[in-house]
Amino acid sequence: MQIKQFRYGADNLGYLVYGDKTAMAIDGGAAEKILSFVKDRDLALQYVTNTHSHMDHTTGNRPLLSGTNAEFLDFDTLIGQKEIRMENQWIRVFHTPGHTEDSVCFYFDSILISGDTLFNGKVGRCFTGDHQRFLQSIKTLLQLPGDTAVYAGHDYVEEYVAFARSLEPDNAHLDAYMAKYDPDHVWAALDEEKRVDPFLRFNDEKIIAILKARGLPAETEAQRWESLLTI
Repeated sequence: MQIKQFRYGADNLGYLVYGDKTAMAIDGGAAEKILSFVKDRDLALQYVTNTHSHMDHTTGNRPLLSGTNAEFLDFDTLIGQKEIRMENQWIRVFHTPGHTEDSVCFYFDSILISGDTLFNGKVGRCFTGDHQRFLQSIKTLLQLPGDTAVYAGHDYVEEYVAFARSLEPDNAHLDAYMAKYDPDHVWAALDEEKRVDPFLRFNDEKIIAILKARGLPAETEAQRWESLLTI
């Protein structure tokens, strides 16, 4: 399976996962471009789905479905089945509540489509208010191999790296991370994320010291996570 990234709006990123004959649109806000790509590659759009139900991610559903014979995979189906089969390959679905209750991520061939659960450079906002459940979702993703390519739901890279630099100005990995940044193809390896994203380093001694210096609770993992979310 291959992946094609589509930018739409100011910073939204949608995706087409495709093989030799079929494709699946995820957060397909760039519907016209996706349909054109599918036609040019002589593909059949098999599925349309989303990483979560926020409107900026679902806006492409209707035009994609009305213009094809694709099947819509809703969140109950995704969460219940935990896998999607395409061309004799399985795509894993992780239920990752936190940003929203229905947030999911897709994993295949060392590729993670993480929606607004995990951005490049930062984690998403926890709109559910259940911070500890969100932590468990992030810890699930952190168990994936380090070479996993993280494809997020928005391009906030410059903003979030600037934040990371303000928190940890001596992090030598930030320059290399930004040198690789390409707004036309936004992604980073999970190992790279672990080196630059302070929110993924809640057990790192350096981050713990930063939290303590700010007078924030940092004795337990749960406290450190809560403290990071308040910064």
